Amino acid sequence: MQAAQYIGNKSFKIIEASPVAPADDEVRLNVGYVGICGTDMHIYHGVMDQRVNPPHTIGHEISGTIAELGKNVSGYSVGERVVVRPLDWCGDCPACDAGHTHVCQNLKFMGIDTPGAFQNSWTVKSRTLHKLPANVSLKQGALIEPLSVACHDISRSRLKAGEKAVVIGGGPIGQLVALVAKSVGAEVIISEPNESRRSFSNKFDIPTVNPIEQDLAEYVQDWTNGKGADVVFEVSGVQPAVDSMVQVAAVRGRICMVAIHAQKPQVDLFQFFWKELELLGARVYEHADFDMAIELVAAGKIDLEPFITSISDLENISNAFASMDNNPIGMKALVSCEEKLNG
Repeated sequence: MQAAQYIGNKSFKIIEASPVAPADDEVRLNVGYVGICGTDMHIYHGVMDQRVNPPHTIGHEISGTIAELGKNVSGYSVGERVVVRPLDWCGDCPACDAGHTHVCQNLKFMGIDTPGAFQNSWTVKSRTLHKLPANVSLKQGALIEPLSVACHDISRSRLKAGEKAVVIGGGPIGQLVALVAKSVGAEVIISEPNESRRSFSNKFDIPTVNPIEQDLAEYVQDWTNGKGADVVFEVSGVQPAVDSMVQVAAVRGRICMVAIHAQKPQVDLFQFFWKELELLGARVYEHADFDMAIELVAAGKIDLEPFITSISDLENISNAFASMDNNPIGMKALVSCEEKLNG
């Protein structure tokens, strides 16, 4: 089998490797497709070398087929198609004891802290698996992980039908947050300066605002008849978005912080006092978020196919990452990791 290793300096090498036999509580997967996410791009750009310690196989947005079961694994069968919730929690810390394993105090993120999915075969703990329904393709399955991020954001925000939400940032996660918001019956707009990403939103009939050319706060005031947004999702990771999120939020509005900021942002805490705002953090996802994401796709409420910008073979992984650099407005690049048989 083959595996792709990130070796630093925007480079990968393809190595010959051996499948890892599953331990008692593990399964071995034949990897189908793996998505390239923003974190993978950060690794590619070298800003996480100390954490990933190259050479290292990365990748965590994965779909695959069960190839081998550990002897204590039940509820799964060889040949079943699955996705992986790539979190490895300790089970012993106060966060885990409280049921918050997704923010375990000793959490290891699979594909970053431990070997990942850019390989033909990947062995993982069975507790991380979710089954794919027959009508959800492996290609769409590789996007269940980012959709689960959006489901978690919606859950944390307590957004409900009839409320109005503003998503600041129209990248892949922002677009998915908007789609999940629509699926629960909320009204939603996206604030995004990039024309191509605004056009992408329009495919799903999601109104957009260009915050460079329009005053977002004025737009939201008009849109909400002077109330402000019930929920604001900050998904862009830039200071102007942090400034806007408190301006557009309604009295007792809820702000969900989704983005990871490279530098500590300045936050107008006076607005939290003045309008009794809530600030909610949202990190990764829980078991129920994966279940919700799969159900949304299986029920036809969200179509993930338009998000797939390109598909590359594993041996062309370097080009796949380079294409994301060259096409930063692209949504999702997938890497096909299915093993090619000779003959």
